[in-house]
Parts: sequence; C-alpha cells; structure tokens
Amino acid sequence: MKYLIVGLGNIGPEYLFTRHNVGFMALDRLAANQDVKFAMSKLAYTAELKHNGRQIYLIKPTTYMNLSGKALKYYMDGLKIPPENLLVVVDELQLDYGLLRLKPKGSHGGHNGLRHIEEVLGTTEYNRLRFGIGNDFPRGQQVKYVLGNFDEGDMAELPIHLDRAGDMILSFCTNGLQNTMNNFNQ
Repeated sequence: MKYLIVGLGNIGPEYLFTRHNVGFMALDRLAANQDVKFAMSKLAYTAELKHNGRQIYLIKPTTYMNLSGKALKYYMDGLKIPPENLLVVVDELQLDYGLLRLKPKGSHGGHNGLRHIEEVLGTTEYNRLRFGIGNDFPRGQQVKYVLGNFDEGDMAELPIHLDRAGDMILSFCTNGLQNTMNNFNQ
C-alpha cells in the first residue's frame, strides 16, 4: 500500500523555523529518524521510505504555502495515491502549542495552504494532522505570528512534538486513521 504525506511550509532560509513551516519540520524530523534524505524533484522536495510493508512518500511543496495543492495533486495523481491514503501536516492556530490532532476532514479555517488544497481536490474530505502552534498574538498580528520563529522555550520542546507527529504519521500508514485518532489525539 502507498501513502502520500504532505508537509506544508514555505521554502527559503527566512522561513526555516517559522511556525508556518511546522509541516516541513515534521517531515524533516521523520525523514532523519528513518535515515532517508529529501531530494529536489518537480514541484517539491521528496523522500520515500518503507515502514511495515507500506510505501510512504513524503513531499514538501516548493510552490509556497498558497499553492500547496499544485504539488499535492501532481504527486497524488502521478503515484496513484487514493484519497484515503493522503495526509496533510499543517500548522494550526486553534490548538495550543504542541497539541496534535488527526482529522479526516474539515474546513480550511482561513489557512491558505488548506484553502488551495481544497480548491484543487474539490473537497474538504482529506486527512490532516493539525499541529498546534497556539494563538498568542495581539489582534491584527496573525501573519507576523505565523511567519515568526518559535520562541526559545517552544524551540526547546519542538523535537518532542515533532517525534510525536512522526509516530502519528507512521501509525496512520500502518494502523489506519481511526486507530491513530483513538491512540494519539489529545
């Protein structure tokens, strides 16, 4: 069985440790823990790994956040990944920092990456792993907050949360959506 895991983020060193790039960070950490490397491919950095008999494709779109659906659709179609085997890893303002929630569907909630994926797929029914980044910012400062770096305390805890995200991704691929939600959703 084949799975496509899409981490959302923006390319470029100025975005490397921003809250909005936590999808990229989760896939980077998973790849490092599985001893696989990303390579530049069409529309995305890609890596692949095998886990418990599953073929797992990781992509980090190079289309920038607002056009994430373009790379997702290209790889989903090219690899013939069924919708139920797609998982999008995304930052989530509505969850406290470090909380992780797997969901089978939902609205874009104002997130431009999810908005574009919804437009390209024509549906809101796709799996997503929501990574809480909190919402501790003054009114009108949302863009500055999500494009800002994690603070020192959050950075110190980040590896723990990224490892948990990796565990959830692997569980999704081997144990399925419902079992992973039951075992991991906080």
